[in-house]
Amino acid sequence: MSKIVIATHNPGKIKEFLPLLAPLGLEPISAGELGLPEPDETADSFPGNARLKALAAARASGLPALADDSGISIAALNGAPGIFSARYAAGDYPAAFARIIAAAQAADEWRAWFTCALCYALPNGTTATYIGEAHGRVSAPQGTAGFGYDPIFVPDGYAQSYAELGVEIKDTISHRARAFAQLRSRFL
Repeated sequence: MSKIVIATHNPGKIKEFLPLLAPLGLEPISAGELGLPEPDETADSFPGNARLKALAAARASGLPALADDSGISIAALNGAPGIFSARYAAGDYPAAFARIIAAAQAADEWRAWFTCALCYALPNGTTATYIGEAHGRVSAPQGTAGFGYDPIFVPDGYAQSYAELGVEIKDTISHRARAFAQLRSRFL
């Protein structure tokens, strides 16, 4: 198995990456396990931030690296929080959920979408980026599985939130799964 650095310190992302990477024959190790610093996310897009993180991890470790930048966009918030999703929650997801639901109710606009940009980087600076989206709507929090905004996002074609669907379904329909499907074509 070839080693690959997953450029994150987020245990939820690591957990989601493991089954998605398994078919590729890659042995993941997180940037956190290696003690790598987290670069500032200064780009103005998901692909730009994913590239910053992947290149920093690849160059610091001397190994190929994979970084994800993802977030939720809410139509009632004119596409926010987008790349600022983690900062919008500031560690208090129930408060963020309440603000989002209040905005959706006030605007009577429930559409939302998740975006994931995956960037694969080599230590020499070569990169490839893959983008996946999942569209749906926001709802009152439902379910306890998953992480982040999963309890309030109901993907199109489903009645349950990401947090209720379970890994088996989420790993085939999510924004991250769609980006990984493109990445797999590079390796398989």
